[in-house]
Amino acid sequence: MNSHAIQVRPARSDDRDRILAVHLNAFGGDEGPVIVSLLQEMLDDPTAKPIHSFLAESNDEIVGHVLFTSVTIESASVSTDATNAQILAPLAVPSELHGKGIGTHLVKESLQQLAAVGVQLVLVLGYPGYYSRFGFVPAGARGLQAPYPIPEKNADAWMVLELEADAAKSFDGTVKCCEALSHQKYWVE
Repeated sequence: MNSHAIQVRPARSDDRDRILAVHLNAFGGDEGPVIVSLLQEMLDDPTAKPIHSFLAESNDEIVGHVLFTSVTIESASVSTDATNAQILAPLAVPSELHGKGIGTHLVKESLQQLAAVGVQLVLVLGYPGYYSRFGFVPAGARGLQAPYPIPEKNADAWMVLELEADAAKSFDGTVKCCEALSHQKYWVE
């Protein structure tokens, strides 16, 4: 699929059912309903605000979706309201469209839009081989700990991207997500 034929735009409330269908398709029968339930909870969670929800569209069909929600960062001495820091979760492209560059295009465009509205940091728990292409680096090495301990063998999967130069220097401590995403089951294997 040609990335020029794909438009990335902020999601609207009337997109919700189609976005949920994309996630159900992308994650399949076992994991799909769990992700869809989590996504619904996150979209309705007041502690997730500000929420940035973006979709990729081609010929009026949603071909991808990514959600970013607010985090706070708690250090030993203070809790920082990190409205300029977000966590990316979840990202979905329908299974029949995997490998066509849609997710890459969607993430790149949404990160540019986040930078334009003043977001300084983006965190993600994901595949290092995929997210490193956008500039994500291990977050633990930058002093940002996940909400729950990440096993050493997976430490590189907890990543951060600075959308503003040296933004990570302003933050260190444990990242606290919205209530919907704060359950341990989402952070352990």
